[in-house]
Amino acid sequence: MKNGPILIWGAGAIGGILGAYFARAGHAVHMVDIVEDHVIAMRKGLRIEGPVEEFVQPLPADTPATLTGTFSRIILAVKAHHTESALTMLLPHLAQDGYIVSAQNGLNERVISAQVGADRTLGCFVNFGADWLEPGRILYGNRAAVALGELDGSDTARLTEMHALFRIVEPDAVKTDNIWGYLWGKCGYGALLFATALTPASMSDAMDPAPTRCVYAKLGHEVMQLAAAEGVSPLGFNGFDPLAFRTGDTAGIDAAIHAMVAHNRKTAKTHSGIYRDLAVRKRKTEVDAQIGVLVQIGKDRGIPTPALAMLCDLIHDIEDGKRAQSTDLLDLMVPLCK
Repeated sequence: MKNGPILIWGAGAIGGILGAYFARAGHAVHMVDIVEDHVIAMRKGLRIEGPVEEFVQPLPADTPATLTGTFSRIILAVKAHHTESALTMLLPHLAQDGYIVSAQNGLNERVISAQVGADRTLGCFVNFGADWLEPGRILYGNRAAVALGELDGSDTARLTEMHALFRIVEPDAVKTDNIWGYLWGKCGYGALLFATALTPASMSDAMDPAPTRCVYAKLGHEVMQLAAAEGVSPLGFNGFDPLAFRTGDTAGIDAAIHAMVAHNRKTAKTHSGIYRDLAVRKRKTEVDAQIGVLVQIGKDRGIPTPALAMLCDLIHDIEDGKRAQSTDLLDLMVPLCK
C-alpha cells in the first residue's frame, strides 16, 4: 500500500462509515468536513450507531480551511451537487501521482475525470444505508451492495488495493470491470428513491402501492433507455432489475419493486437521504446533480424523459416551499406515466 493516510473528503453518512472502519482496522485516514462541530467531534470519537454495528472511533479531522499536505488516495464522499466545489478545494491536496475515488451517488466520475483525467479517477458504487444524525453521530442502517472499478474496465494495482479496503466495511464488495453498469443501475434505483421522497412515507410504504407503481416503472424505464443510448449495460442489485425496467416488462417490474420493498423493510434507515434533506435538514437535495443530469443527457441524445423532468420539477417545488411532501405528488405523476 502507498504510504500516507487516505484522505476522506466529506465525513457524512458514507465518508464517516468508511473512515471509522478503515481507522479501526489500523489504516491511517484523515477526515475533512465543512461542519466544524463535526470535525471537533470526530477528533474525540466518531460514534457509529445502528443495527449493523456500534462503536466509537477517534479520527484525525480538519475543515478545508485548516487541512495541510498532499495525499495519494482521496475518497470523495460529498453530496453530488457539491462535487465541483469540493474538487476546487481538494485539488491542491491531491499528490502528483494521486487519484480520486468517488464514493457518491450519481455519475460524478464524469465530473471528476473531466477535472483530473480518467487515469486519476476510480469509480465506486455504494448502496449501504447510512445517515448523518448530528455532529459525531452516524447511523449505519444496513449492509448492501458495494463495487469498485476502473472507468475503462481494466484491472489495476490501485483497484485491488482500494477493493481490499472497502471489503473492511462490506466483505462482499465487488471488484468489477463494469463500474458504469453499477453506476447506471444506481441511477435507475435512485430515480425511484427520489419519487418516494415526494411523500412523507418510508421508502417501502411509498413504493409498494399498486396505483402509483406506474410512476416507478416509467422513471426506471427512462433511465434504462438513457443507459442503453450511452452504450452501458446496467447491473441490478438489491432487487432492482435493469432489464425489466428497460423493456417495460410489467411482471418483472412488479417482482423488482416487491424485492426492493422487502429489502428496504429490513433496514433501520427507513427513509432516503433525499427525504431527510427535504424534511429534516431543510436543504437542497442532489436532484439537479442526479436527475437533472439525466434529463440533460436525454436532451443531448434526443430521448424524451418527461417523467424524470416532472420529478425534478416537483422536488424543486418542495425545496422552494411551493409544495409540501405528500402522496398527492405521486398521484400527480400517474397520468403522465400510465
